Amino acid sequence: MKIYSVVKRPHVTEKTSMGTASANTITLVVDRDANKIEIKQAVESMFKVSVTSVRTVNVAGKVKRVGRSYGKRQNWKKAYITLKDGQTVDFFEV
Repeated sequence: MKIYSVVKRPHVTEKTSMGTASANTITLVVDRDANKIEIKQAVESMFKVSVTSVRTVNVAGKVKRVGRSYGKRQNWKKAYITLKDGQTVDFFEV
């Protein structure tokens, strides 16, 4: 798997912003087929940082209703990446 197809986008919420500030952790939406080793290699090569640990979560898509019909959002994978002390990744550089 290519490194640029592993990481899809950052997952920015209030909870992940607090984790970035306190625990030196970033949260990314990644490809569902990617494993922890591939995620670690992709983050290290793309952002030029040292990764301490990678934790992954498979998130189930919600069932939504429009009128009488039901649909389901896609399942997706989220990765919590802990960086070495003193290193940061800024997604919103100006």
